[in-house]
Amino acid sequence: MAIWRSLDPGWGVAVVRVVMGLILLTAGWGKITAGFATVAANFAKMGMPVPGVTGPFIALLELVGGALLLVGLGGRWLGLLFALEFVVATFVVKLPSAGWAGARLDVMLLAGGVLLFLAGSGRVSIDEVWLEPRPA
Repeated sequence: MAIWRSLDPGWGVAVVRVVMGLILLTAGWGKITAGFATVAANFAKMGMPVPGVTGPFIALLELVGGALLLVGLGGRWLGLLFALEFVVATFVVKLPSAGWAGARLDVMLLAGGVLLFLAGSGRVSIDEVWLEPRPA
């Protein structure tokens, strides 16, 4: 049997989770520091419904959710929320306006969100300790 078959896929999930957390945390921080009014105005330009609510919601989701992903807390639920966010970002905003070149990161974050929803937070996570303890 090849050694790669014995590797725990939870480590790969953890890498995706941490990188997504860093990307989303910094994106959320950028939105928060720009101010909710600016975020809402940008969401309005993109044609998002109720931009005064959706803009700040996404900013806070990315900031707080990104931090939670870093420690691996609520990975499945956050994966679902981020998958939904990036379905909209990809297919409603980026692909129509910027094409594939502008949507690549959003597609990757969409895939990462689906992975986390289906697989959980992976190794070295609070979820692993609380929800999915491994036998000793």
